[in-house]
Amino acid sequence: MQGRKQFEDERELRFSLSAHVPEHNFYRRLKERLDLSFLYELTASCYGRCGQQSIDPVVFFKLCLVGYLENIASDRKLIEHCGLRLDLLYFLGYQLDEPLPWHSTVSRTRQLLPEPLFEEVFTRVLSLCAEAGMVAGHTQAVDSALIKANASMDSLELKVPRHTLDAHLAQVRAISRGDRKARVNKATPQQRSVSASADELREIRARNRKWSLEQDLRPGAHNKGSKYTSNKTHYSPVDPDARIAVKPGKARKLCYLAQLSVDTSHHTITHVQADLADRKDNQCLPRLLEVLTQRLKQVNLSCSHILTDAGYSSGENYALLEQESITAFIPPHGTYKGGPEGFSYDKKEDCWVCPQGKRATFRKVKVEPKNNIKKKIYFITRRDCKGCPLRESCIGRSHEKKVEITYYREEYERAIARLKSRYGRRMKGLRQATVEPVLGTLINFMGLRKINTRGIKQARKVMLLAAAAYNLKKLLLYKPRKSQTAAMALPRPSVAALFRRFWTAEIRKSSRNSQILIWPLVVSPELCNSYQCWW
Repeated sequence: MQGRKQFEDERELRFSLSAHVPEHNFYRRLKERLDLSFLYELTASCYGRCGQQSIDPVVFFKLCLVGYLENIASDRKLIEHCGLRLDLLYFLGYQLDEPLPWHSTVSRTRQLLPEPLFEEVFTRVLSLCAEAGMVAGHTQAVDSALIKANASMDSLELKVPRHTLDAHLAQVRAISRGDRKARVNKATPQQRSVSASADELREIRARNRKWSLEQDLRPGAHNKGSKYTSNKTHYSPVDPDARIAVKPGKARKLCYLAQLSVDTSHHTITHVQADLADRKDNQCLPRLLEVLTQRLKQVNLSCSHILTDAGYSSGENYALLEQESITAFIPPHGTYKGGPEGFSYDKKEDCWVCPQGKRATFRKVKVEPKNNIKKKIYFITRRDCKGCPLRESCIGRSHEKKVEITYYREEYERAIARLKSRYGRRMKGLRQATVEPVLGTLINFMGLRKINTRGIKQARKVMLLAAAAYNLKKLLLYKPRKSQTAAMALPRPSVAALFRRFWTAEIRKSSRNSQILIWPLVVSPELCNSYQCWW
């Protein structure tokens, strides 16, 4: 007889989630391992004493961690996904018939809670990894990646000079809301005004002309409205902290810059921070190093080696790392030159000697106001350069030779010598195998492909929780190696056995040299009687 299953929705149902979620389930094990009860005391000052009850702060952080573990970047999809999974309901502490928090509540709570609270959650997770033996601390690999911001390039507006800002704002207010790209302009007057110099603006206009003429393959390149967007001339009123990412070979988009530090022992994330996308990596390293050192001290660890790529190279960073007694494996940038071509450096007299034997002596230390770079200036006198046969190829129409060298040349040379060693080449491969896969995992598989909030403070919170979720996943999958040791009592060898081994070893050793040596055996009668041996 054919059976047919008919569904009847029961109004009363007795159901136990703990009985239906197996012991080996990931979220069941995570619930037993992760204790977030400390959040109640830390978040007490963020709430009032009357009114409706808010979402449980422990539930909020668990919801956020589930979003990154399940690679869900939308709060709406996250709530929908959690309602369909028994193990997620058990992890959150909700019953089948109990409604989950509204998705907008998650977004508002993320904005309400302060950033130090997210830092504390990440540090607690890192301490769990350190207790399990997953963090060594001595060697840290550092890298960065661009994370797409929650803003479109279509929302960009043109910056105006500071003296015409008021007139421009009055004109914008007169325009109807339907013509505006953004409903609310969140940018400050400083972010709306042009901060670039006249030379930089001329350079941008030249790039506009070149871009409109040469970019034939891109759609709309020859349109009258096409513009070469730059952070110096454009800003986003939707998310003023987002910056236009300029990367060769990739389309321009509004992004944030994620700085990541990974421990090389078991690929555990030890620090993550959000920076503006128009900042260089070498500008972010001092702040990263300061926070990383403080966090490692909280788990009773210290850093002695830093592995980065050439983007973090600068003389100031080399000097800072040497001051902190940290060995840096940072390759120099391609623009670094150890000195002028054909010149040799005399360290004793601090001068440069040209191919003709003339000396360029030290004159002063120069600090460039644009990027605050320190340089040492050397000059060769006009009298020495006057009759030089290499004058045309060396200085051209100038009167004397001027040599500009970075103030931190010795730090550069020590770093280059360290990288050329065998250990330095090994550290380069270690960095590539450590931090780059972690960044790829966070972006592609753990919900960090896009920041679903706005503002750099909110972006920091998102990156901290994504890194905490990554460390928790590594923690539950980690299996420490247990070395088995056994002690066994061996019988005491006789004198005959000892000498037999010695005799065999000597014959083998001598046979390699085509010689056989006969060693006399001298044994006292008392020893022979005690061991009952006969020779």
